[in-house]
Formats: sequence, structure tokens, C-alpha cells
Amino acid sequence: MAIPPIIEAPDPRLKQIAQSVEKVDAELARLMDDMLETMYKAPGIGLAAPQIGVAKRVIVVDLANEEEDEPRRPLRMANPEILWASETTRVHNEGCLSLPEQFADVERPTKIKVRYLDHENQVREMEAEDLLATVIQHEMDHLEGVLFVDRVSKLKRGILMRRLLKARKGKAAPDAQAWS
Repeated sequence: MAIPPIIEAPDPRLKQIAQSVEKVDAELARLMDDMLETMYKAPGIGLAAPQIGVAKRVIVVDLANEEEDEPRRPLRMANPEILWASETTRVHNEGCLSLPEQFADVERPTKIKVRYLDHENQVREMEAEDLLATVIQHEMDHLEGVLFVDRVSKLKRGILMRRLLKARKGKAAPDAQAWS
């Protein structure tokens, strides 16, 4: 399987709205599997197709913790849509593979009901709560060109983006010195 690279903010592809897919065929199922491999390698618990430069409405999620020897339970979702969201909310300290090592508290509905096409092109509905609901909503935001930093104050967003760029420059400097 191919492991596509994860693009990082402020790449403009992360702000594009993803396009719906007509059906989950063999090619799209392969994309979902490749996304899972990328997510596991990162490591992460969710990934949206726009994060690998593919502007399609596809997300993958797996909350399994390999360090605790939990079996993998991947969710592959095409065209996910929230049918219902609870009025109760929870705050979770979110991070993102496209904003490495940056975290912020984000408030989202505690429970959701979502409809999607699975990796076999079957329409599914499921209810999710707590962390699973948060991760699905976070990944669905990517399909609309929204990053978790877009859900915090302008001041906090500026701080996080400056930290990200500073960290990126800091990582580039040692490599550049090694080649000189």
C-alpha cells in the first residue's frame, strides 16, 4: 500500500471544500486503505482526504491504541453527513496531523448521528459520542476546509500558527546545516 504524505498548514489545499464521491469503488476503497496506513504511521486517530491533497469527501478514523494492544477498529467513511447532534457539548484538547505538535481546546457536540458510505459502498448510520464524536466532527471539518484552529479565538489561532512555522523552521535548520 502507498503511504501518501500529509500536507501541513498553511497549505491552501487544506482550505478547499472537498467534492462528494458518486460511489465507493475499488479505487476509492484503496484510497481509504492508503489513508489508514498514513494515519497509523503518523501516528494519528483520524485523517481526511484533503490532508493528503485529495479533495474528496472521505475520512478514516480509528481510536484503537496499539500501545495498549487494542485491536484496530478502522472506520472508513465517504460522504459523511451529520444527521443529528446533541445540544450538550464537551471540550476536548484537539491536535491535527496537518498542524503537528499544536493543540487547543475545542468545544463540539458530545453525541452525533452520522450517515456515510462505507468501504463496500453500503449506506451506514451510526451514533458516536465523546472522543469518537469529536474525531468524526474534526475530520468532517477538513472536508469543508476548516481546521481546528479556525474554531478558536483569532489570538489563539495566531499563536498556534506562529508556533507551527517556528517549529518548521527549527526542524529545517539542522538539516540545512548537515548538508552545508
